[in-house]
Amino acid sequence: MSKKLLMLCALCVFAVSALFAGCGGQEQAKGSEDGEKVLRVGVNADFAPFEFQDENGSSEYQGFDMDLIRAVAKEMGYTADIQNINFDGLIPAMESGNIDIIASGMTINDTRKQQVDFSDPYYTSGLTIVVPVDNQDIKGFADLKGKRIAVQIGTTSMAEAQKIEGAEVKALNSSADTFMELKAGNVDAVINDLPVNDYFIKKTGATDVKRLEERLTSEEYGFAMKKGNTELVQKVNDALKTLKENGEYDKIYEKWFGTKPGK
Repeated sequence: MSKKLLMLCALCVFAVSALFAGCGGQEQAKGSEDGEKVLRVGVNADFAPFEFQDENGSSEYQGFDMDLIRAVAKEMGYTADIQNINFDGLIPAMESGNIDIIASGMTINDTRKQQVDFSDPYYTSGLTIVVPVDNQDIKGFADLKGKRIAVQIGTTSMAEAQKIEGAEVKALNSSADTFMELKAGNVDAVINDLPVNDYFIKKTGATDVKRLEERLTSEEYGFAMKKGNTELVQKVNDALKTLKENGEYDKIYEKWFGTKPGK
């Protein structure tokens, strides 16, 4: 073999080695520099008291879901890396591999089960109505026919509102936007999850609106993971079980809702 050919072969080997080394470096960059395992969490941080950013502009995401998913990740030996994404973009983001899990007050239902795998339920909610305090026409869901209703886009509130005969449904980006529309007089009622409506009234001290007693549904929230990722589902379920057994779940629940679970 000639010297030129030998030199050419050596250069090829070096180039291939460098290529594989570069690829390995990119793969390692997905984790943290100190070797910690990272759980990439997708949220829509406009759903207080489950996930939101405080009014002081802190970059730290707060809420029941945020405390719980951080505790779940810690129990699994991971660090939670939280990413804020529009609610209707959460499942596509997971399907494309940008996040590992969704922790965003997501209701477990048959439609979503076709797209994702859910953890065991971690919260039970239901849809309720908020109306102006002086409204006497709307006393429950049966009275919403032909009314203007504000909901958050991509939620079960939107799905249920669209079933109401003659209703004009305004789908908005956040639950906060729905209350702004109500206060501005642009809609007759808001449909949101029970804790969202109660938290808004408590947090703002609003006296010009009221939450109606009727609860349309009984809904369970779950963490969503990519379809077929049974290993991660099991790890999350095991962590949830441990947190409920050691009392940590109850502490987080009481912090955000003022009562123990089931009260």
